[in-house]
Amino acid sequence: MAGESSTNGPDLGEADFSGMELVVGYPGLETPVIDGESIDVPPDAVTALIGPNGSGKSTLLKGLANKISPDDGTVLLDGRTIDEFGSKELARKLGLLSQENAVPTGVAVEDLVERGRYPHTGFFESPSESDLAAVDEAIELAGIEHLRDRDVDSLSGGQKQLVWIAMALAQETDVLLLDEPTTFLDPYHQLEVMEIVETLRDRSDMTVVLVLHDINQAARYADHVVALKDGSVYARGDPATVVTRDTLAAVFDIEVAVTETEHGTQVVPLEPLHDDGDDPA
Repeated sequence: MAGESSTNGPDLGEADFSGMELVVGYPGLETPVIDGESIDVPPDAVTALIGPNGSGKSTLLKGLANKISPDDGTVLLDGRTIDEFGSKELARKLGLLSQENAVPTGVAVEDLVERGRYPHTGFFESPSESDLAAVDEAIELAGIEHLRDRDVDSLSGGQKQLVWIAMALAQETDVLLLDEPTTFLDPYHQLEVMEIVETLRDRSDMTVVLVLHDINQAARYADHVVALKDGSVYARGDPATVVTRDTLAAVFDIEVAVTETEHGTQVVPLEPLHDDGDDPA
């Protein structure tokens, strides 16, 4: 359950994290992707952003992370606007794992994970005992002990994703943002990634926000779900409130069957909702 903590997890503090009336877009676009939306992220919980392609999920996440500076609105982290933080200070509080990451050549897994400690170390400093302990814990939590001496560029796509997640965990932030962490992974590695997210929720006070395409993953692993459509928040709340037949029909333009199983809510897409043979806009 969210809210539980244990000495087995990272020693993190709860974060007060929100975006107020955010306007976020890209150069060259006449209209913003996100136009005046607000999101209050529950602390010590997992929040999933869902919605169709182009709905603004990743853009909202990048705006919250200040990777795309909002044209208007405010992102607050522990009572301060996010642009008040220096880069290292912010990196000690908030981490972002993007969809695509350049894999360095000839770098061992352990060395790459160790790079997640950069906000906590000075220039030219050797890793401290606490740094090495954080790296060991991140590697263990990501389940990649058997890979720690391998070169990252020799790994499969699913293994690389686990390494990147381990690097983000080694950063030991209060807030972790994950942009489509299970996309392009096979079912085995998808489950591994989501079990890591579940462990973070149960063993620490970390606040996690992730973009997901798989509605079933959102229903099973998230405490809070935000559904976006056309750059606007259509619904928000716990999975039982958001993952419903009517909401999914409105957001995704599909007819679905929603059933409860021993493993949680299961969503089965049935057919697209449109009047002609063309794909819905």
